Amino acid sequence: MRKAVGVLVLTMFALWEASAARAAIAAQPKAIAQAEAKLATTSRALDGLDAFIESVMKDWKVPGLSLAVIQNGQVIWLKGYGYRDLERKTPVTPHTLFPIGSISKSFTVTAMGILVDEGKLDWDKPVREFLPEFKLYDPIASERITPRDLVTHRTGIPRHDMVWYSSDFSRAELVRRLRYLEPSKDIRTTYQYNNLMFMTAGYMVGRLSGASWEEFVRQRIFTPLGMSDSNFSVNDSEKARDSAMPYQNAKGEVKSIPIHNIDSIGPAGAINSSADDMSRYVIFQLGKGSYGAKQLLSANNAAEMQSPQMVEQSSDRYREILLPTYGLGLGVTTYRGHKLVSHGGAIDGFTAELALAPMDDLGVAVLTNLNSDKNPVPVIVAYNVLDRLLGLEPVGWNARFLEDERKSLASEEEAKKKGFTLQKPGTHASHDLGDYVGEYENPGYGVLRIERDGDNLKLSLNLLSSPLRHFHYDVFETPENPLNPVEKTKVQFFMDVKGEIASLSMPLEPHVKDIVFARRAPKAMSERSFLEPFVGQYEVGGATATVTIQGENTLVMVIPGQPKYALVPVRGTTFDLKELAGYSIEFKLDATGRVNEAVFYQPGATFVAKKR
Repeated sequence: MRKAVGVLVLTMFALWEASAARAAIAAQPKAIAQAEAKLATTSRALDGLDAFIESVMKDWKVPGLSLAVIQNGQVIWLKGYGYRDLERKTPVTPHTLFPIGSISKSFTVTAMGILVDEGKLDWDKPVREFLPEFKLYDPIASERITPRDLVTHRTGIPRHDMVWYSSDFSRAELVRRLRYLEPSKDIRTTYQYNNLMFMTAGYMVGRLSGASWEEFVRQRIFTPLGMSDSNFSVNDSEKARDSAMPYQNAKGEVKSIPIHNIDSIGPAGAINSSADDMSRYVIFQLGKGSYGAKQLLSANNAAEMQSPQMVEQSSDRYREILLPTYGLGLGVTTYRGHKLVSHGGAIDGFTAELALAPMDDLGVAVLTNLNSDKNPVPVIVAYNVLDRLLGLEPVGWNARFLEDERKSLASEEEAKKKGFTLQKPGTHASHDLGDYVGEYENPGYGVLRIERDGDNLKLSLNLLSSPLRHFHYDVFETPENPLNPVEKTKVQFFMDVKGEIASLSMPLEPHVKDIVFARRAPKAMSERSFLEPFVGQYEVGGATATVTIQGENTLVMVIPGQPKYALVPVRGTTFDLKELAGYSIEFKLDATGRVNEAVFYQPGATFVAKKR
């Protein structure tokens, strides 16, 4: 009986299979017709897109643009517009390399998610468990910050971008300098965009993987997705055959600008890619972590990336875009009633936009080679494509942004015509220009040098430099220059009680107090050959002060019955007593250049000590 039932079941299954096959064959023409109709609808929706893009590029003077559009897992539009090299009139192609800027952040989070899937990382355990040297200005934050906090812009630390932008500090060095950067909020209370935290996250990926961030992303993301165009450094892009040049719109004139290397901040924004490669990444993101038959990132972590983690501040200016939040390396909001997952990217001379409508299986990547402050084109194009493919009446985004630009320029021009300024005319600096010359240091930002430049001064912060002109009193200003990131920045100098220029400050991070750089002694003052003439015994008020060199060229002074004092170089032949505030010693030279006495300065009294 059991055998008969088995035969019956097999027979029924065979009949069902045959019936299903006949139904499938019969349905084929219908399915083909539906597919063709859908394709025709999509094609009609994108009618006129070329003309729209070319018109918008002209309005904003964008030299080149590359676009990828993906719908239902298929690339439906892949095209280049304009020029990757404006001077040589070299056209953009779907394989032209562009820096994608901060869109790189989502690659870093994807890498972190893979490590979470493998049990090597936990989103919600303290960073110090994975990176023991991690330390912030706030000791409580140092212990509590998690990997999730690093990549959701909620550490309490504002951007402090000039730390990395002005320098070639290594990632390890940047991580070390975090402890000196002042926070502006408590942790997890306020959304504050921060590239340094994403750099730290990528550095951690390298440490946990035993390689580097670059190698991990290449092996675990680029290679499986077939992103063969992409790389991690503009140095590599410069060697590529098809790479875009950077341009800046400076007061209406489009100029080629130098390529700025940001390798050290790589995990936050150094990836270079093409529209073709980005189309693959879009398919991966829309596929919930899968690509082809491979699940590269768990569906759970893919969903986490596209889920709100931190609320962003918003003016709700446009009703089409409401309630912006930040996921893990991606912005999460709504666009005209549809879920929108997106991220912009901007670095010198380039602007990009990644926009995903995951519930509609639709994605767009737009890459351009013009600076972001005069280039909303990636966003305009992305929104226009979404409008078309979502079946919505297109919003006049281009007209809106053009009107905003017109009003902004008119307002700035009005202020100039009316002469509005903070400058106090008729004032002068308190010292001769030469007195401001020297090196000043901040433990977070690095070394700032002030040099003479004819009748003016010159400022150099790590690798950046600019002329420095007197503004008023002891305040100087860098001149207007759209190509200089520190243009029109005020520098204020401060005196100590001795009347010497002892420090300066600059508003390099607007959310905290001005960054203070303390004057440091010339390097020569720490060399043994410079210090040796000061060694000896000095008679002062019946006591003998003995000056010697100890350790690594440190001048020390011992007075019987008192502790040993380390002498800290200041300038000239003057040293401060490290252990006593307000106390200093100045060594004096005779006509032959030999040290014959020392002057001891202390609050309320000055003494002369003769050298034996």
